[in-house]
Amino acid sequence: MKHSQYIGTGVALITPFKNGQVDFMAIERILDHVIDGGVQYVVMLGSTGETATLNAQEARDILDCAIAKIARRVPLVTGNFAGNNTLGLVSEIEGFDFAGIDAILSSSPAYVKPSQEGIYHHYMALEKASPVPIIIYNVPGRTQSNITWETTVKLARSSDKFIGIKEATGDLIQTTRILKNKPRDFFVTSGDDEVVIPMISVGGHGVISVIANALPSEFAMLIDRALRDDYEKAREINNHIYDLHKWLYIEGNPVGIKAAMEVLGFCTNEVRLPLHPLSSEHYQCLERTLKTIIK
Repeated sequence: MKHSQYIGTGVALITPFKNGQVDFMAIERILDHVIDGGVQYVVMLGSTGETATLNAQEARDILDCAIAKIARRVPLVTGNFAGNNTLGLVSEIEGFDFAGIDAILSSSPAYVKPSQEGIYHHYMALEKASPVPIIIYNVPGRTQSNITWETTVKLARSSDKFIGIKEATGDLIQTTRILKNKPRDFFVTSGDDEVVIPMISVGGHGVISVIANALPSEFAMLIDRALRDDYEKAREINNHIYDLHKWLYIEGNPVGIKAAMEVLGFCTNEVRLPLHPLSSEHYQCLERTLKTIIK
């Protein structure tokens, strides 16, 4: 596949905070942790990175920090070009410095619930403006509108600039239809850690992961084994870490993964409103589960 650098495990990196400010030293520690753990690429400024709560300067500083720290060891994808104002996004892209950034991950417009034609033309407007490849992001749980498999394939066949999709519906029927009809070099990666094994089994190419912030080596090995058709080993790893998923999402993402990263000593569990740190009861459950996994 042409875009083989995105086959395997990507990680949607958290944005650590300390006393209300971005903790850049923690970002650097986490980047080394996930890259040394074997992830294939890093996604900054996605929903897991609490991008909606960052101002423009913070977002730029985070990207500059990541560019310097990653130092081309793995590809860097930015997820901060998403929204429901197409013209505004086009203007932002046209005025942005993409040096050191390999691709954009862009979710479909939220809240406004556009038609499939609206979604298609939204992405085609971004395609004309972007100097770097685009990974489509379908996450109806956040946007409240689905990108149908037909629209995904239409976009993939409309421009080589659309190199893949992060498919976060958990719908294996929709995913299979994309995989059956897509262009050869268009990759399909999971946006949901819990369904990545079945997605790979029908032809998917990996994951953009939340849990890999905390357990990069374990999750990267799981994905590698599944991609090699060693499902027995993949299931073994999956079963070993599976109970953690419940506590990562019980109060929303990235609330749970922030707590896990605090338990592991990488950063505080601080999030920005309207998110709130994990409750004490759930924190204790997450901590016990995580320590069982890593003992």
